[in-house]
Amino acid sequence: MRRGYDGYGLVYLFWLAVFFLVPVIVILAYSFFERDYQGGVIFKFSLEGYRDILNPNYLLVFLRTVWISLISSIVSIVIAVPVAYYIAFSKWKNLLLLLVIVPFWTNSLIRIYAWIFILGNNGIVNQFLIRMGFTESYVQFIYNNFAVVLVLVYTYLPFAILPLYSSIERLEKHIFEAAMDLGCTKRQVFFKVLLPNIRQGIVSSFVFVFIPAIGTYAVPELVGGKNSRLIGNEIARLLTTARNWPAAAAISSVLLAITIIAVIVFIFGGEKREAR
Repeated sequence: MRRGYDGYGLVYLFWLAVFFLVPVIVILAYSFFERDYQGGVIFKFSLEGYRDILNPNYLLVFLRTVWISLISSIVSIVIAVPVAYYIAFSKWKNLLLLLVIVPFWTNSLIRIYAWIFILGNNGIVNQFLIRMGFTESYVQFIYNNFAVVLVLVYTYLPFAILPLYSSIERLEKHIFEAAMDLGCTKRQVFFKVLLPNIRQGIVSSFVFVFIPAIGTYAVPELVGGKNSRLIGNEIARLLTTARNWPAAAAISSVLLAITIIAVIVFIFGGEKREAR
């Protein structure tokens, strides 16, 4: 029996090595090679890639990426908490959970283009506002940071709802009733009973939304404007247009390091708070 479990572990280690460690090592190695102006790298040690990304423009794009990812994560959690609470104590929880994951059954690009159809200059919302007389010309809903945040929240909201549902579903509803009997208002129950008991779920939701959001490419490419480009778009531009593979690998390496540090801080921070 023990040998069988060891076999499962070997499969996992093989998967981890092939699909995570090897690509990461390749990216790290490419960030320290010289640039080949025809594309690719020259296998000579160089810090040129890291010097190239010291450009202030990259810093601005990086800060914008972190800011938009942070806002998207917070908004997703704010929406997900009441939704997860309702699902956890609903008699239709299985159906509601199914509805949460239904969007994953369609291609993500189709869902993004659907937002262009809704919020575009000739989209449903603008046509409604013009015909109802609220405005004479179209309102610029897309090709800006607002559209990027909106579509990111829509795309990754299920990643926030599911961990929170798991945390809330384990709670006994009687603790909320007991708090109310002891004189707590609904607001006090929410902030002093519910939120402290689902801290780990909130941390998990934040990590599950923040990590894919910070590396996203398609959303800012399709609904973002000139000033909404994120670091994923810069990596793609360096690979395909500028053909500066070491710089693209250097940005990816820095992004990976920051993401790992953020995850470690959140995980260990959550464990310390749980231990108190």
